[in-house]
Amino acid sequence: MEFDLEALPQAARYKVMSSAITPRPIAWVTSCSAAGIRNAAPYSFFNMMGDSPPTVALGLLRREGDGHKDTATNILETGEFVINLVPEALAEAMNQTCADVPPEVDELAWAGIATLPSRSVAPPRIAGCPASFECVTLHALETGPGQLVVIGQVRVAHIDDAFVLDADRLHFDTPAMALIGRMHGRGWYARGTDLFQMDRPL
Repeated sequence: MEFDLEALPQAARYKVMSSAITPRPIAWVTSCSAAGIRNAAPYSFFNMMGDSPPTVALGLLRREGDGHKDTATNILETGEFVINLVPEALAEAMNQTCADVPPEVDELAWAGIATLPSRSVAPPRIAGCPASFECVTLHALETGPGQLVVIGQVRVAHIDDAFVLDADRLHFDTPAMALIGRMHGRGWYARGTDLFQMDRPL
């Protein structure tokens, strides 16, 4: 079937795209407001975009009523954020931070999530995540009312020592990280356990 996304309502457009563009890695984003209030929220409109400079992209959808969500507001105010990748062991904790918590509440404390200090940015890292990336904003583009695409430059990457096979050669045990991704409909996730490998042609 063919779907004219220009003719469909917003909810239908979301369903068509998010049901087909899978699996999507989850950026569990930690940020701070200008007043220093901490926030955590998961976003699956996310991926790596380049390595020179090292860049990532985040798609931040609008809050009900067309305003920015707390993550977008914090990034616009401070230009800093941390992307934490989510292991299955922290899936429930990550899901807690989907809640619509008032912006004046420290969401990490509210959800009982342990943190670690970052080296180059104010927002903390989430303890227990196999990989975290400290980022600063390169570009923030409004693509619709309250809808934001953020291109971030990664300043510092943290990989848990437990998953470093060879630090000199930068070999990591990615399958052992047990990262999860988002799938189709509401509440569906994927494990990265059914893998296959192909050699690239010369």
